[in-house]
Amino acid sequence: MPGQIHHECPVAAFSIEQKMNTNSLRYAGFWPRLGSLLLDVLILLPLSALVLWVDGKHRLFVVYYLVPGELFGLFYSVYLVRRFGGTPGKLIVGIRIRKLDGEPVGYREAFLRYFPEALFGLLMSIALLIPQIHMSDAEYQSLSFMGQATRMVELAPAWYKPLQIVQNIWVWGELIVLLTNRKRWALHDFIAGTVVVHAMPQTVLGQTIADPSVST
Repeated sequence: MPGQIHHECPVAAFSIEQKMNTNSLRYAGFWPRLGSLLLDVLILLPLSALVLWVDGKHRLFVVYYLVPGELFGLFYSVYLVRRFGGTPGKLIVGIRIRKLDGEPVGYREAFLRYFPEALFGLLMSIALLIPQIHMSDAEYQSLSFMGQATRMVELAPAWYKPLQIVQNIWVWGELIVLLTNRKRWALHDFIAGTVVVHAMPQTVLGQTIADPSVST
């Protein structure tokens, strides 16, 4: 009977699921990906605001937060992607990160996607950490929030501004590549071998199959 095919023929059902994974991917374009990014920013806003507030009060807070901040980034953008197929923003929008064949991503793909962002973030943090270490508490506390930011840029190492330029080139390159290919790959997708697709419940002969992008 049709309702029993899933139980009696697991190999056949598996083959159909594999075919759907590879042939029925709907690639997510610019707007869903932008929406997921904005949602992630919103979700992380309380933590970001707290970090900025504490950093403005304590000159060396950035030194102590550097490692925990990097670890949190790995949790949010690598572990959650590996575990659920996307960051919270992507899950809310209804898009998932997959390998090119439609299979769920592993830690390797999740890390490679995140690596450029993590590298730029770490280098920028180090560049602005150096002047904070060399400033006195009196000077740091005498400046407003914007004054602190301006002063840190003034005292940053010579490679800070070239790094900013390279980062801006990377960001614009991500956007241009995303908008000019059929699979809507961004540069980090090329590096990791991933695609971003719309998540859809899949049905095989009346049997609903769970989204394979969510691994257990």
